[in-house]
Amino acid sequence: MSRSPSTFVDADNPHQSLRSQSELTDTESRSETDEAESDLGTCTILQSDDVCTDSREESVCTETQKTIGSHWSSYVQPKAEGDLRIYSQLECGCEVMACQFNNDGALLAVGLSNGTIKVYNTDTSSLVQTLRDSESLLSSLPVTALRFILSSKSHSLLLATYASGSVRCWYIWGHECLWTVREVGESSSQGEPRQTLSLSISASGETAAAGGSDSAIHLYDMKTQQRLSTCSASSSRTVMDGHRLRVFAVTFHPAKENEFISGGWDNTIHFWDTRQQRSVRMLSGPHICGDSLHIDPVTNQILSGSWRKEKALEIWEYSSGQKICEVPEDPHGQSRVYTCDWLGQDYIVAGGSQPNMLRLIDRRTLTSVSRVLGLPSAIFSSSISPRGKCTGLIAVTSGSRVFLLDSSSHQAMKQNVHCEEK
Repeated sequence: MSRSPSTFVDADNPHQSLRSQSELTDTESRSETDEAESDLGTCTILQSDDVCTDSREESVCTETQKTIGSHWSSYVQPKAEGDLRIYSQLECGCEVMACQFNNDGALLAVGLSNGTIKVYNTDTSSLVQTLRDSESLLSSLPVTALRFILSSKSHSLLLATYASGSVRCWYIWGHECLWTVREVGESSSQGEPRQTLSLSISASGETAAAGGSDSAIHLYDMKTQQRLSTCSASSSRTVMDGHRLRVFAVTFHPAKENEFISGGWDNTIHFWDTRQQRSVRMLSGPHICGDSLHIDPVTNQILSGSWRKEKALEIWEYSSGQKICEVPEDPHGQSRVYTCDWLGQDYIVAGGSQPNMLRLIDRRTLTSVSRVLGLPSAIFSSSISPRGKCTGLIAVTSGSRVFLLDSSSHQAMKQNVHCEEK
């Protein structure tokens, strides 16, 4: 598919034509979704009447439980090259859609396509909690995003979004859902729920942003659980001041409480101020289909990952929106990226499908220094432990499994922490 040149556009410019942006047509959306269906393995695809639903968000693993046993005997162990090694494997029993470390890396939350959330101890790789209730069992729709909340309860509050249109807050050790918000689509006259696809929490923990299938982003007060506002495009067809298609990534700025960015199917990244309804500026180019939009707090650079073969990984300047560079293709092939993130100041982590590969990329040379090959399914999600003795530990989802990866530098870091504790 041809892409228009990436450009930075001011949302207030009335001369900016919407047609000049690389928005997907319905035909293009269906074409890319057909290609994405091969990522699902045994999962069933649900489709809406108006647009073909992306494979990542609505896969329902009706057959996974039956096929795990039969596939196990023919399962080929993925191969880690370079500095990375597979530290542990977690078998979750169903397609894994999202994963997230808590703030000290001691816990890993895993969201499944049947609506269940499992929580694992990263030291022992043991299952410590399963989060589900009558609502999640009844809907059986996928968990789409997970974020731990900074709190006084030992970092044990977990925010989750679902394809059913729910935003739910779980207290892990109490095995209870503290509150639920059922989202309604902005274009729905009948109050029908939208599919909630992406999630971010501000640095203070006071505000949450949730992107959805209706192209709108809802902002919530975390104390009252009330919707503060909705960030969306105007009705004008001559200015691009918001998204026109599904929003698969939202990311608050790590140092600016009122600013966040978002990306999705319409090949744009929008810059938002929580005090305004319309985006304040935008850039065009990235085709976001997962949690693949992150801001480096030190360099103030944006990393974007696109589900496409060309220009899959790009780095942008946050303040100006100018593209800094593109990450070259790996010698083993260019994956279509579902997930990527910064790993400290030295590396980038990126994974996707076709091929199912995880890359560890040196930020200075922009070349792969390590990779994991031969993963059984597409990599829909990844997470990097931010601090503590698990700093730098990487979690990667593939099919019904989560792979925990570490490196020699991570091992040395763990030993130093252990010595300091003694």
